[in-house]
Amino acid sequence: MPGALDGITVIEFAGIGPGPFAGMMLADHGARVIRIERPGKGGRYGDGGNRDILNRNRERIALDMKDSASITRIREMVKHADAIVEGFRPGVMERLGLGPDVLLGDNPKLVYGRMTGWGQEGPKAPLAGHDINYIALSGALHTYGRAGEKPSFPVNAVGDFGGGGMMMAFGILAGILSSKNTGKGQVIDCAMVDGAAILSAMTYTFFGNGMWKDERGVNLLDSGAHFYDTYGTSDGKWIAIGSIEPQFYALLLDRAGLSEDPDFARQNDAAQWPALKDRLTTLFATRTRDEWCAIMEDTDICFAPVLNLREAPSHPHNAVRKTFVEADGMVQPAPAPRFSATPAPMPSLAGKDIA
Repeated sequence: MPGALDGITVIEFAGIGPGPFAGMMLADHGARVIRIERPGKGGRYGDGGNRDILNRNRERIALDMKDSASITRIREMVKHADAIVEGFRPGVMERLGLGPDVLLGDNPKLVYGRMTGWGQEGPKAPLAGHDINYIALSGALHTYGRAGEKPSFPVNAVGDFGGGGMMMAFGILAGILSSKNTGKGQVIDCAMVDGAAILSAMTYTFFGNGMWKDERGVNLLDSGAHFYDTYGTSDGKWIAIGSIEPQFYALLLDRAGLSEDPDFARQNDAAQWPALKDRLTTLFATRTRDEWCAIMEDTDICFAPVLNLREAPSHPHNAVRKTFVEADGMVQPAPAPRFSATPAPMPSLAGKDIA
């Protein structure tokens, strides 16, 4: 069965991180994504291979972009595409003869996706960077971490993938819809610093309304509250509590044996949070993670065990939903979101080589 994006063709210029993630999102749901890779020293494809989840479901072609015949070939391919995704520094595609003016001249309906960290303009645009730098400049990184401790970055989920690749996938699809309605393509300037900033919209809302202190680890959602945090268990594992709403908090206290404790009655008294957190830390350390799961998991407490990468795929909820699949010998996240009429096909790491 065709996926939701069947009939859409995207040319992806090989890169790392956010560009491939955008290509994966599009390819997972049926778009034809042709990945242009550099010829490699140890094999035909130097930038991909068949063991990278981000590169699944692709067609691949190896072309030397310093060769004029390859540039001509690429221009011909783009004439029949709906969009491209490239992740080079500003100016590189222009120097290759593949800039927006050239490719939109060849294909006026083209959506030209440009994926960078700093964007196509601004003082930092020509400079190198990584996820940690982009989320730092956006203000997001300042909000991640414990009180009195240095910022703690969430691997590269916020810059590369949430603020980068997923924003690019959204931009490509929005651009294609616009192109189909107007007959005119356009350039999508997708910068990870912009994406990380917009992912922080709710935090900026709280801050702008005086509901968020501009420091780490003292607010409702950043580990300041005793009822929204992780706690260690007696077996060295962890649980996560998110009992924000009063009815969920009341259930937490009931299952924890604290319903009659007057100290816990003032849930939103921030001055009491550190002391109450210390008490919960001591309490949760008295049982194993599995014991707390038996007490709290199948309730509205807003509770979950903190699972490692080996455990998560086999959790009963993930197993029923098939949140993870095994394809080509590798356990990997299944395509998301779910479509009722056009479900995504099973992923393929092997892809398809084209000449």
